[in-house]
Amino acid sequence: MSGSSLEQRLLRAWYSRAGWLKLLRPLSALYRRVVVRRRQQYLDGQRAQWQPPVPLIVVGNITVGGTGKTPMVVWLVEFLRRQGYRPGVVSRGYGAAPPSFPWFVSPTDAPAIAGDEPLLIVQRCQVPLVVDPDRPAAARRLLEEGVDLIISDDGLQHYALGRSVELVLLDQQRGLGNRRCLPEGPLREPAERLQSVDLVVRNGATADGPKGYAMQLAPGVLVNLVSGERVAANRWSGSRQVAAMAGIGNPERFFATLQTLAFECETYIFADHARYDEQMLAPLPANKPLLMTEKDAVKCAAIARDNWWYLSVDAKLSDDFATALLALLPAPERACESIQE
Repeated sequence: MSGSSLEQRLLRAWYSRAGWLKLLRPLSALYRRVVVRRRQQYLDGQRAQWQPPVPLIVVGNITVGGTGKTPMVVWLVEFLRRQGYRPGVVSRGYGAAPPSFPWFVSPTDAPAIAGDEPLLIVQRCQVPLVVDPDRPAAARRLLEEGVDLIISDDGLQHYALGRSVELVLLDQQRGLGNRRCLPEGPLREPAERLQSVDLVVRNGATADGPKGYAMQLAPGVLVNLVSGERVAANRWSGSRQVAAMAGIGNPERFFATLQTLAFECETYIFADHARYDEQMLAPLPANKPLLMTEKDAVKCAAIARDNWWYLSVDAKLSDDFATALLALLPAPERACESIQE
């Protein structure tokens, strides 16, 4: 089952370097010129950029498709808190439809109001988070909450918002695909853009290297959507033959994780950011457990069946990465001083 057949076909073509994509090269060349010129205009001061009075880390990518930005944001929030910072998060809020912008996300918001990823981050971290397509407006609202560091969930290409640190995520297995810009390839910006960012993190890499720091997504616990029961995957007592659904940028990564946990999966793929309802999910089998991502779970909680579970995951990064990140930031007390100036 798939509500994203076109999306998935394009992703497969980009990352398998399908020959027919060459037909789109003229459009790709035009797109490349436009995005390069647009960034240069911000660098040259021809377009206005607002720089917040506190450090801002933008977590983004240059490719289309899931790279693990949300687990990275969660890791940053938790790590930076331990260092003494008071972080907050801004997000475009893809698919969010709040009554007004900027919108301060509450853990009790409906997914249709807050957006799936912002709601996940707030429920997981209890962190101040504001959604607004106008990211500078979101950052200004967030500063009212007394934060001394801002994390931008996505937004690498949103140059109207100034940044202190650019952190780019890549999928280790997919890489840059055919290394072509949209629509011939999956690149939002040319590959050489990686040379100008501060940190490159490769999701799925096993060790740090000259091309970036390694990030692993470690499976956590299985959580029942109805009862809240939490079970370690290796202590799962139910059937190992399960249904598995994913509406994320890279669903195959989730299914592969379940296989490493010894589950035999009947898989169901939905569009990234899909809005679920009972009718859409009615065809899912009722006679076996259904496993899903945490991102899907925030949208399924209101319609969940008793045998629906989500798998939590935690980003794992090296001490070397943590050291490199902190070297790019002022100490927490200095971040506070910049607000007062």
